[in-house]
Formats: sequence, structure tokens, C-alpha cells
Amino acid sequence: MTSMKTKAFAETCVGEQLPELAIPVTVTLINGGAIATRDYFPGHHDADAARELGSPHIFMNILTTTALVQRFIEAWSGPKVSFKDIQLKLGAPNYPGDTMTFSGEISERDEAARTLVISLKGKNSMGNHATGKVTVALPA
Repeated sequence: MTSMKTKAFAETCVGEQLPELAIPVTVTLINGGAIATRDYFPGHHDADAARELGSPHIFMNILTTTALVQRFIEAWSGPKVSFKDIQLKLGAPNYPGDTMTFSGEISERDEAARTLVISLKGKNSMGNHATGKVTVALPA
């Protein structure tokens, strides 16, 4: 759950671990994320079409993954965080019935710009679904 209070930049330090966030991967999450992002690729909606592509089930799109990364960061930072950059690399697919667990830590801190770089990963039972870095700005 996102805190109603936004973390201040002064309250952060390099090496700080963000609390893990476990997200159950469901058909509804995958379908809803694809529909919300206007991604009508059959592999995100139709299990038979996904199997024809060689996949065991429908799979999550990158835009849904990106939204979940933002949710993970905001659950730690609070609502007044400003996202400056998101760099993600996809790995193992997210299929229904699995759980993706995000973890991360502050890897860089820029005093002048009041920005943080958070290195993160979202892992499921097959390995890392997403790895990357997110740059955010926090209030003083």
C-alpha cells in the first residue's frame, strides 16, 4: 500500500533497501494491463493463441510491468515522487498463477538534483522477470 506521506530526500541513503512487494500474477492482471495500455496482441488475452506461439499461457506485457515498477517505488516513497527515468530489461515471462516479488535499493544519490537511482528486480518462480534502474526525485 502506498504511504500517504512522501519520503523526503534527506531521509534516504545509498544502500537503503526498499521493502519487498509481492504481486500475484493473475489472468485479470495480465488482461487488464494489456487492455488498459491498448495492447491487443493475442498472447496477452487468448490462452489458445499464446499456446500457438509456444507459450504455456498468456503473458504480461512490458507496459503492465512498468506500471508495477512504479507501484513498487510509490509504495516506498509515497505519492509525491517524480519519476525522471525508467530503464527496464525483461527476462522470464510473467504467467498467471505465479507471484512476482520486487526488491530494490538506492544505488545512487545526487544531492544537487535531489534525485535517487533505485536498482531493482522483479523475480518470479522462473527467475528475474524485470531488472533495471529507476531515477526519481523527492521533495527536500
